[in-house]
Amino acid sequence: MEDAVKLYKEVSFSCSELITKRYSTSFSLGINTLHKSIHKPIYAIYGFVRFADEIVDTFHDLDKEKVLNEFERDTYDAIKNQFSTNPVLHSFQSVVNKHKIKKDHIAAFLKSMRMDLSMKVFSEKSYKEYIYGSAEVVGLMCLKVFCDEHEYEKLEEYAISLGSAFQKVNFLRDIKSDFEERGRVYFPGVKFDTFSEADKKSIEKDIANDFNNALIGIKMLPKVARSGVYLSYKYYLELLDKIKSKDSSTIKTERVRVSNIKKFMIFVGTYLNRA
Repeated sequence: MEDAVKLYKEVSFSCSELITKRYSTSFSLGINTLHKSIHKPIYAIYGFVRFADEIVDTFHDLDKEKVLNEFERDTYDAIKNQFSTNPVLHSFQSVVNKHKIKKDHIAAFLKSMRMDLSMKVFSEKSYKEYIYGSAEVVGLMCLKVFCDEHEYEKLEEYAISLGSAFQKVNFLRDIKSDFEERGRVYFPGVKFDTFSEADKKSIEKDIANDFNNALIGIKMLPKVARSGVYLSYKYYLELLDKIKSKDSSTIKTERVRVSNIKKFMIFVGTYLNRA
């Protein structure tokens, strides 16, 4: 019986690992530089947030609100029962219960996913609320895995800055697809048709401030997590630099990417110089 339960758990975590590797090469590279002991929980967190995001962004022929409601209900049931027939939720609940991930953070994340079902234009308030739920709390979930409670309290501010920076870079990179495929512009006061150099530079300055603050915390992370988080930081910094090198009209017509060769070079550089 115990062996069967252990196998079920292992298979569930393997599903989350597969999801991560298929959906995000950059995130997978980052996980590879984390200590092996925390690979599985980070895969589980990514699998959970990835599938929730797919519900609201991909399956346009479904009743997305109904599916998201079911996913949310199943998530909380899994956490309560410490079991799910959904392997993604089974691995996620295991991490939530073991590392005491805050239910408020899960609720904030799901609230942001729900905002994607209807919101097309964001005010300053809803923009901050969306970033908090969609990115900042995901960083805080990972921080729960990386740290004890004392370290968590010291590093919370910096994890929030890093999540914010990552999400804002994503918004800039995806401004074309977000508008053309989903009718959204996340940046408050910005219209796609009139997106200007001034808009772009203002957003880039805001992101740079987030990155600068985040780096302080990255240097304070436990050794098991420092290199992996720093790798993700370096990747997104490279992506921001590439975006900076393009003008606003180019950003509206093409999706800026970091090549696989460059990703690998960043990975090697981080791996060889890790503390």
